[in-house]
This record gives sequence, C-alpha cells and structure tokens, in this order.
Amino acid sequence: MSPVFTKAMKKDYTILIPNMSPVHFNIAKEVFANHGYTVVLLENEGPNVIREGLRYVHNDICYPAQLVIGQLIDALKHGGYDADKCALVITQTGGGCRASNYIFLLRKALEKCQMGHIPVISLNLKGMEKNPGFKLTPFMLLQAYSAFIYGDLLMALSNQVRPYEVTKGEADALVAKWTAYLSERFAHNRGYIGWAMKRNLNAICDEFASIPTQTQQRIKVGIVGEIYMKYSPLGNNKLQAYLEEQGCEVMVPSLMGFLYYGADNAITDRTYYGKRFFSAKITQFILRQLYKVEEMSRKAMQKSGKFTVPIPYTEMKKLNEGLLDYGVKMGEGWLLTAEMLDLVHSGYTNIVCAQPFGCLPNHIVAKGMIRAVTERAPEANIVPIDYDPSATHVNQENRIKLMLSIAKEHQQTGKSV
Repeated sequence: MSPVFTKAMKKDYTILIPNMSPVHFNIAKEVFANHGYTVVLLENEGPNVIREGLRYVHNDICYPAQLVIGQLIDALKHGGYDADKCALVITQTGGGCRASNYIFLLRKALEKCQMGHIPVISLNLKGMEKNPGFKLTPFMLLQAYSAFIYGDLLMALSNQVRPYEVTKGEADALVAKWTAYLSERFAHNRGYIGWAMKRNLNAICDEFASIPTQTQQRIKVGIVGEIYMKYSPLGNNKLQAYLEEQGCEVMVPSLMGFLYYGADNAITDRTYYGKRFFSAKITQFILRQLYKVEEMSRKAMQKSGKFTVPIPYTEMKKLNEGLLDYGVKMGEGWLLTAEMLDLVHSGYTNIVCAQPFGCLPNHIVAKGMIRAVTERAPEANIVPIDYDPSATHVNQENRIKLMLSIAKEHQQTGKSV
C-alpha cells in the first residue's frame, strides 16, 4: 500500500511540486507555504529529466507524464533533497484522460528506483484520494484562485509588452516584482479578495501600461494545446521564447479558462446525465461569483486602452456553438477549439497547437477541428506540433518557421497577421 502523507510529516517534510506554468505557480506555491507546508517549485530541466522519465515510465505513455515524473525523480536523485523527508504532489483530474493515472505511474516509478517510501499527494477537487496531513480547505482554494487570476493577468500583460519594450527586461522585472509582493501579501492573508484585489489588479495594469514601448509591426501568434504542453517551457521546448526570438508577439489563453471549463463540466454532466443536481447548482453559484472577479481583471486591463483584453469565458464558450458538442470534454475538449477561434478574433490569427504525440483528445479537438476552424475563420493560420521524446527540435522549429513564412506573406499582402 502506498504511504500516506500524515499530519506529523507536515512539520518537517519538503513537498516537491512540478512546474507547469512559472508565472502562475510561483504565486500559487505561496498558498501552501501560508498554510504551514514547506514547498519547492522544481526548476530542474535538461536531457536528464526526460532520461529519468523514460527510464521508469513506458515510452507509449503521454509525454507530459514522462516529463513530470522525470522531473520529480531527477530532483530526488540529483537535487540535494533528503528522500526520507520529501513528499511529492501531482494533480489528478478524474476525467477520461490519462492524466488521471499519472499518480499511479509515479508511484510505480518510485518503486522501481527504490523510493517507494516517499508519499505522493493527489491534488484534486473530487475527493479521489485523501491524506491526513494535506487538505485543500476552502480558504486555500480561494487563495489559489486569486493566485491564478493574478498569474493570468501578469502573463497576458508581460506577453503584450515584452516584444515592444524600449528597455529590455522591464516586463519580466515587473512580473518578478509583483510575484514577490503578492507572495508577501498572501503570507499575511492580504490581497486575494475584494477591494484589495481590485486595487492590486489596477496597479499591475497601470505599471505595465507605463513601460515605454516602441511601435513595431510584429507577427501575432497564439499558443493552444494540451494544458501542460501549452504552458510548460520544459514541455514545449521553450516555445514562447523561440517565437519571441523570431520577432513575434505571443498570446497564451488564460489558465483560469481551463479551470472554469472543468467546473462547467459538472453542469454539463447534470444536463446530459441527469445526476448531481445539488452539485450542479452549487457549481453554477460559485461560477457566477468567479466570473465577477474575471470581469474585475478585464476592466483593469481595459482602463489604459493599450492592451488586448481577453473576452469572458462565457463568450468564448459561445464561439464553439455549431462546431463541437459541449459533451466533448475529455482532456481540453471543446475548449481547445473555442480558444483557437478566440485567438483569431483577438487578432492572433497564427496559432501553434502544442500537443503530445498520440494524445487522442487533442488530435480530435485540435487537428481534427483545424478545417472547421479555418472554414469559420479563413484568416486562421494553424500549425499542430507534436512533442515526444523522439521528436527533434529542428523538425518542430522548421514547421513553426513554415507557419511564420505564411504569416509574413499575409503581412506583406495586407491580410491579418
């Protein structure tokens, strides 16, 4: 039987967290610290990560699983941590995607490398696994939600400012400044609700709007795909940095959009399968409250008139009407198709779809929907990129360069880029 994380362990154990989205997770990790946990957000990368993943995970398993498990095991072996005083955290979605099984693959991998005594904590909202020493309280969830709202805003603003800044590095320095400030506020139970949050959101937007920028015509590129591949530089071979080196402005859909989608699925289940009446009603009430905070963030971005403001989740959902049934919700489901249309309507007509090789949900709702998306939005220029241990950077970059060459042709002929 797998070891559990006990209350006694909370005092002197270090919890290692895989890093999917640096901007969001650097703020969110403070939620754990604020509730008495010692946490480390992993930064280790390089060939040894995937080497460890392939050593203990079958090569047919989803690429994100290989990377996440490889990063955790590499950290345990080479990161200087005491393996007898460590616990690991991994998310568990509970859906039909293989992501629900990552936790069992991780435990099996730990057994193979003689570290089966290390507790693995399931981070989920469905009560699938419980550990006496780790509980997600409503207060923690509230802070985590605020962290992701801030993370989405910092990501969106820095992405829109970075390519045009006069003094290079100002946008990233502002992200670091606000990450440190918000972490300190969270530690004192401040800044994650009400007027304090509204004030912070407005201040963040004002400071980014004040960064001196230069007017340049750049190719606008959106990134969509499987959630880990979309956000993780480790997973997508630093895709965003590569695109910016090629002279692009990059837009990545909000992480909160995926979380809204996950909660929204409870309502869909009620509609389709006739169960969980109270769960659906409670979810509807919670989402209405969360949408108010989403609107608060959007209004803060709108004030300066300098930024492209994402449309609300409810409007993005409508973009999918007539394309995919809302019951198509394995993995990223209909949301991925809606995100592509949202990007096109926001002016980011060139889209890279990052997906693990062999990811069935993504092949259906991304590759399978490209034709439908381009029929509805003819200006869309979409390239799917498969990521896998055997895929070479050169091949991936060549496919991206081909997409960018088409974008440049459109730019020269006056079409939307």
